[in-house]
Amino acid sequence: MAWFMIQVSYTPAAWAAQIQNPGNRIAAVGQMMAPLGVTFEHYWYSFGEYDVVIIAHGPGNIEAAAGVLAAYSGGALTAIKTTPLMTSDEAVAALRKAADVQYRPPSAS
Repeated sequence: MAWFMIQVSYTPAAWAAQIQNPGNRIAAVGQMMAPLGVTFEHYWYSFGEYDVVIIAHGPGNIEAAAGVLAAYSGGALTAIKTTPLMTSDEAVAALRKAADVQYRPPSAS
């Protein structure tokens, strides 16, 4: 199971539409993502650079990307940022594998 943080910003027109007809748009988008196997575990409205922050999980990158692309293509968003997340166990496993990698910086002889 892959985890993601998804951050989005709405267009002014999307905010205007939500003001005229308030509702939980995040839940509606979550229902759109469900057939892809992507579930919104937590979500919040925010203010600043992004208007919404979502913690989601799903089968993998392809499914998450498909859902994000579909949402972005609707025209209601000005920005979207998806960050893959790792559990602490996954991070420790990556650190252990990194110890076996023989990397030499370009300046090394």
